[in-house]
Amino acid sequence: MTTAGVKPTVGVSSGDGGAAAGRIGAGTCSVMFAYDAGFAIDLDAAERRITEATVREVIRHRRRAPAHFDFRPAPLRVTQAAEPIPIGSTPWRTGASVECVLYDFGAVSVTYTVPLGADGNDGSAAGAGPRDLDGLLLLSNALYDNAALLADSRRRVERLVAALGPAIAKPEISDLVEDYVIYQIRELPPGELAGGGAARWFDRHGARVAQVLRSESEPLSAQEVAEALAARCSYTPADEAVIDWNAAVLLMDDAEEVKTVLEFANVELLEVRFLDDMLDRALERAYEALQRESRRGLLGWGSDTAGLERLARLQVDSAILFEGVNNALKLVGDQYLARLYRLAAHRLHLPEWDASILRKLETVESIYQKIHDRQSTRRMELLEWIIIVLIAISILVMFLPNTGGH
Repeated sequence: MTTAGVKPTVGVSSGDGGAAAGRIGAGTCSVMFAYDAGFAIDLDAAERRITEATVREVIRHRRRAPAHFDFRPAPLRVTQAAEPIPIGSTPWRTGASVECVLYDFGAVSVTYTVPLGADGNDGSAAGAGPRDLDGLLLLSNALYDNAALLADSRRRVERLVAALGPAIAKPEISDLVEDYVIYQIRELPPGELAGGGAARWFDRHGARVAQVLRSESEPLSAQEVAEALAARCSYTPADEAVIDWNAAVLLMDDAEEVKTVLEFANVELLEVRFLDDMLDRALERAYEALQRESRRGLLGWGSDTAGLERLARLQVDSAILFEGVNNALKLVGDQYLARLYRLAAHRLHLPEWDASILRKLETVESIYQKIHDRQSTRRMELLEWIIIVLIAISILVMFLPNTGGH
């Protein structure tokens, strides 16, 4: 996740809280970048305009769950061929394809894959990926604020926006970006899960897993390790998901639905950050409009009607975006995924962002109402004075000679 913190130095320190670095088998690292590309995307029109292979995104369920637990409307997934990108100075590189997911509320998520362990897919040589948690930590350090992936993802979004044309409303790619990394370990060497299953494996290697999650080369304190591993979710003894603000480590064979939910949580964080910034600018304009309205006297012509209309449009746009993001994913029916989403939302502080946005929306509404009331009051006062003047003129006319007043 993009942060203002100090970037850790690349390298792996010795020591893992007394535990040897855990070996890993096959797996995949997914590196996600979320952008706001415009106000809204007509997904049906976008599907017709984009030439790459596309498929509407749905959540696949391994567990029994009602069909209405899904996206509304379903995002559009675009698979693009790509040249593998080296990951820093490491021997690893991204795969031969990139996936872009378009959401109807104007967001785009770009995902790169890096094979882990024995995987030899996606354009990498067999066995080129990290084979243990030490290698995973090196990869984590190389992915932190990776400029090459960030630049490539933005270029892809720019090309998508150009290809969408009228299918995207108010196209404008925000400077804000949110990145998130998911390490999915599908297999472990024989004996690694002995003595307690997935939860016990994370307990044994918790110190190193915490470093991977935080992209920290130096050993972390016991308190920080506990904090990094606090958000854990499992469905069977053989699977476990550990979710943090910067990354997640999944120990499970099939994680597509889990990665889809985490991807959406990252997109949601991007959108609430974007909306929060937009409301900050709206509040600045609203305060300025309120001050201008306060300085106008009774005969101060030219009420800022246009400014009031802009403020109203921005208020409506913000409310539509907020509702669109919060209602895109229906968390009803699948208790496991709902629980996992709540953990991710808590890690990313989404409830706090939502509360801040609601307060700012209420403040904008209050200022808008004050400006509107002042303009209405000035009009009424001016109208009253006009009526008084007209009455006075009509009385004076009666006493003037040659006016027919006798």
